[in-house]
This record gives sequence, structure tokens and C-alpha cells, in this order.
Amino acid sequence: MKTFTFFILSMFHFLFLGFQKSDEEAAIKKVLETESATWRSGDIKAHAACWHIQPYSKILVSTTEGKCFDIAPENIINPPSGKLGDGGSSYNLNYQFSIHDQTAWVSHDEVSLSKDNHKTYSHEIRLLEKINGEWKLVGQSIHLYQP
Repeated sequence: MKTFTFFILSMFHFLFLGFQKSDEEAAIKKVLETESATWRSGDIKAHAACWHIQPYSKILVSTTEGKCFDIAPENIINPPSGKLGDGGSSYNLNYQFSIHDQTAWVSHDEVSLSKDNHKTYSHEIRLLEKINGEWKLVGQSIHLYQP
């Protein structure tokens, strides 16, 4: 009977952890999709709210031409004029999560569509931390590619 009780309690524990992980994944996806949408719409305030710049924050972008840009984190939350809001849309797929307490890293693919329906493809790695109970981006690496 003890073994059966232990088994039942263990199953509830694993189910609870699974639901908790699912909730965290959903919260992180929401931040990532909000961040992408607000960048394109030009909503600087909502975009900046997705981020919590840290002294170790890093934003790297590699292009299809083999160039690499180290973007100043300040430019993500307070972008120079003309760098934010040219419209379009995007969608993310192939999410992979690694969530550990208050930190997470997520990889995904993104397809971006410009206003004139030109597609851009990227593999992305996003670094997040839970700040005051909310997931915030602290870094990212974007690698553009041709499919």
C-alpha cells in the first residue's frame, strides 16, 4: 500500500510540474511574441517593457552575408529614430525551452514578413529572467539565413 501511495503522490507531483512548466512556457511565448509585434508596430513603451537590460545583456545579429553585429542593449529599449516600426508581421515556430527557476533560454525559428510580404528567416536564441514575477528578455542572438 505504501508503494501505491508513493506512486500516486509521485504522479501528482510530476503532473503539477508539467502544468507549471507549461504555464511558464506560455508566459515566455507571450513575451517573445509581444516583443516581436511591438518592434514592428513602433510601440516603444510596450517593446521596452519586454526587456530588463542587465550589465551582462548581449544582443548579437548575424546576417546572411556573414556579418555580425553587436547591438547595444540600450538601442533595443530606446532605438534610434527610424529603426523601429516599419510594420509587417512575424511568427515563431519550433520552440525549445530550458527553464530553471528564475532563468530561461529559448530557441525558436522566426519568419518575418515585411509590409511588401518579403520574408526573412532567422534562428533565434532568447535569454530571459524572471523579474518581479514576470519574464523579461535580457539577451538574444539572431542568425538570419536563406532557407
